[in-house]
Amino acid sequence: MNIKELEKETNEGVHTLPSEERRKFLTMGLAVTGVFLGGTVLSLVSVKNARGGARVDTSIIPVEGKYPYPKHYSMVMRQNHCVDCEKCMDACRETNHVPKGHGAWRTMIQERITTIDGVEKQEFRPILCNHCNRPPCVRVCPTKATTKDPETGIVIMDYDKCIGCKTCMAACPYNARYFSHDKYAIDKCNFCLDTRLKKGEKETACAAACPADVRVFGDLKDTSSEIYAVLHEPDNKIWVLRPETGALPNVFYTNA
Repeated sequence: MNIKELEKETNEGVHTLPSEERRKFLTMGLAVTGVFLGGTVLSLVSVKNARGGARVDTSIIPVEGKYPYPKHYSMVMRQNHCVDCEKCMDACRETNHVPKGHGAWRTMIQERITTIDGVEKQEFRPILCNHCNRPPCVRVCPTKATTKDPETGIVIMDYDKCIGCKTCMAACPYNARYFSHDKYAIDKCNFCLDTRLKKGEKETACAAACPADVRVFGDLKDTSSEIYAVLHEPDNKIWVLRPETGALPNVFYTNA
């Protein structure tokens, strides 16, 4: 397949980048799968992965460029490493004082899948707030209780401003929010911003507690970080949940 054919197949719907620029990336084996952060950071994936099986959605993978925050925290889930031990959930509850009935700030989806070899197996998919770059919850909040932290890009809650209207819960594509009766406000994961990151810790409680190395957490602006290496390894097939929402999530998945 030639460059023009690849360009048509892998860049359909992307109109903000000139064709010649897209061709340059294709000659390097990279397909443009979207535009990240309003066009300041491109979204690239290897051509081989962009044309992969229909079961895996091509993700929005950031590359070096202009980020709007001093730090840009994200997480990668190596989902087929997960053994459903729930140590991540226990660590989250203990660290962030989350009511047990709410399953901490994260949930776990179980799925029966069939591998390309025809083998059926159980796979566990951790779900949490995706700290989107275009978060619907921020857009719909009538009191500005939900915002993007200007230092980290993490989606945070101001409990004093929250009136508990649950509009953000309805808008969230990931069902990652719940109403806290203790706080009388909406609550959610904040990547342990106040309980760990501001105290000098480098990982979230769930990432630190995981015995199977499922979660990779870090700052995407740090090119020496593990998360940067995972997201930019050409042979890694990286994807996100519900890319069609346009929320541009910062939680990525890989079948390691």
